[in-house]
Amino acid sequence: MSTPLACAFISVVNNMLRGCGVAVLFGWSLPAAAAALSETDFLDEMPVVLSASRLSQPVTDAPTAVTIIDQDMIRTSGFRDIPDLLRLVPGFTVAYNNANTWAAGYHGLGDGFSRRFQVLVDGRSIYSPHYGAVYWSDLPLSIDDIERIEVVRGPDAAVYGANAFAAVINIISKTASQVPGEFVSMQLGEQDMRGLTVRHGGGDEAMRYRITASAQQRDRFERDVVGKLYDNGQAHDDNGQYFEASKTYFVNGRVDWQLTPDSDVMVQFGLSQGNWDSGSSTANPISLVEPTEQDSRALFLQLAYHKVESEQREWRLQAYFTQNRFDANVVTDLSGLGIGTVVVNQYMRETRSSIELQVNDRWAPTLRAVWGGEVRQETVNSPQSYPSNNTLSGELARVFGNLEWRAHERVLLQAGAMLEHHYFTGADISPRAAVNFTLVPGHVIRLGVSRAYRSPTFFEEEGNQRVRNETGGIIDTVTVPSDGLEPERILSREIGYVGNWPQARLDLDARLYRDHIDNFIGQVKIQPNPAFDAGSFQPKVFFADNIGSVNAHGGEVQLRWRPSQAIDVSAHYSRVFLTTDTLDTNFAKDIPQSAPRNIWGMLARFRLGYGWETSVFAQRVDIQKWLTEGDLTQDFNRVDVRLARRWKWQGRDLEAAVVGQNLGDDYAEFRDTNVFSKRVYGSLSLAW
Repeated sequence: MSTPLACAFISVVNNMLRGCGVAVLFGWSLPAAAAALSETDFLDEMPVVLSASRLSQPVTDAPTAVTIIDQDMIRTSGFRDIPDLLRLVPGFTVAYNNANTWAAGYHGLGDGFSRRFQVLVDGRSIYSPHYGAVYWSDLPLSIDDIERIEVVRGPDAAVYGANAFAAVINIISKTASQVPGEFVSMQLGEQDMRGLTVRHGGGDEAMRYRITASAQQRDRFERDVVGKLYDNGQAHDDNGQYFEASKTYFVNGRVDWQLTPDSDVMVQFGLSQGNWDSGSSTANPISLVEPTEQDSRALFLQLAYHKVESEQREWRLQAYFTQNRFDANVVTDLSGLGIGTVVVNQYMRETRSSIELQVNDRWAPTLRAVWGGEVRQETVNSPQSYPSNNTLSGELARVFGNLEWRAHERVLLQAGAMLEHHYFTGADISPRAAVNFTLVPGHVIRLGVSRAYRSPTFFEEEGNQRVRNETGGIIDTVTVPSDGLEPERILSREIGYVGNWPQARLDLDARLYRDHIDNFIGQVKIQPNPAFDAGSFQPKVFFADNIGSVNAHGGEVQLRWRPSQAIDVSAHYSRVFLTTDTLDTNFAKDIPQSAPRNIWGMLARFRLGYGWETSVFAQRVDIQKWLTEGDLTQDFNRVDVRLARRWKWQGRDLEAAVVGQNLGDDYAEFRDTNVFSKRVYGSLSLAW
């Protein structure tokens, strides 16, 4: 690099890190859906991604960092729960919480819900409007039906709107044409692990369909935690049994219909039902009024029409409806404590209806654009969380546009923004700009800056959770409504590098970032107040508030090395530093600890010949504080090993595998009573 060019490059970097201005392109909005891609697209030297900008582009052209979890990684990992796959992504931490919910964090800030991610399945948002959670366990989607997962590491609100705050997780399922015939998959193992998935695919050249039915059973953790964990060298004082067992059943169907050579229709539906056990035998008032059984039901219907008008334009119109319903009840006599009979009804129903349009245009050989729009309605009904029996509802509307311009054979410019009107926070605009410099073919430096927002959820804004007696009188108050929340706002700046060495079959992705978050929303405890404490057995009362700002900076790197058909290694490392400016002493202490200082992980697969293969997953996570109801969990090492063989028998493709998970010491997830121990399961799959 010449001296003038080097000086100019350094100047650009310095200006960017100080917070340079962003050129903004306005347009229309709506979540992108996956275009039809073949497997070869992801086996090329530079894999193709769809999620970063809604434009199909090699990872070297993406405006931000992207991790691709392909079918081979999903299969060889041995994971059977979708959230576990995020362990393969740099900077992510994953933990099972309780009551069949999962927690996830990216660069820290993880709590009992995945409330700072936008999670999509084939363009359908599964982000909960009630808690902001992602109901992974209630998702009617088999891990065997996933084509790939693209994880956009960093804010992507210019493309997906509010709540694409820290990252976007885009799950792309297999089309009906990819899975013709019959498929059966079975798992059996320790911790009451049971799994059965059956799939049938059929149709003709014009119309293909697939239908999948599945039953899954889990007992997540060691039940008896006495003597299992130690805190600062002392025996842990928990004494009791903790239950996290679940049974989930679902059916999912998809139809892909080629109407004409230039148009097609996709229809999907899904239904699920879960019977979940949760809770502890510890005898304290709080645990006694928590329901130990929960019934869960979910459904969705999705319809998409895709039209290719010309070589310069194609568009997609999509509509979907989703519903999640939970029901858990308990009646407890606490007369011995002077409280009386407590009645808890945790019924909750939430829906989302959406219609969206996306248009892809090529205006010139070097100029592409994508634009679109969405209108969405979200509703929540929960008598315990909101005193009125009325259903709360809100509408949001979005418009967005993103532009990609090849200004020079070595310079790619991208800019865009989303304008969004949210039912709680009004209008916000989320811009992004990025420039990719190709140093030499296959080696790219990326500079990017973006702003994103996270709108408060229904519960954060209006939650008023109360505990009542048999006559409906209020015994206790757990949360009160906020005074009106501002959306969380993040300014993110990054320098990225993507490199490919074809002869070594090595891909490398590195990223340095600096993020500043304003108006961070936290759950704040109200100081003792007689209005709340009279007759209370749970004197802590909370409300959501904008508590201050958070700063994060660090770096991460991921690589994939495939020196031969027999060896496939992916590895990642991340390091993060968090600071905060808040007057809330709890968050001032907890937020810096919410990000493990160091995380590394590796997945390696080795083909041994004659159909045999083995794979090893290894992970190291430093000490971490899960926010809100989570605990400070100690650092841990985890090693999983999988041994499998594939062969043909009477025209059927078979695979048998045995998987050992966490073959080292026990460790705690989210809570120090969630003890994840070593376990082994066997798997058998048939396809014909």
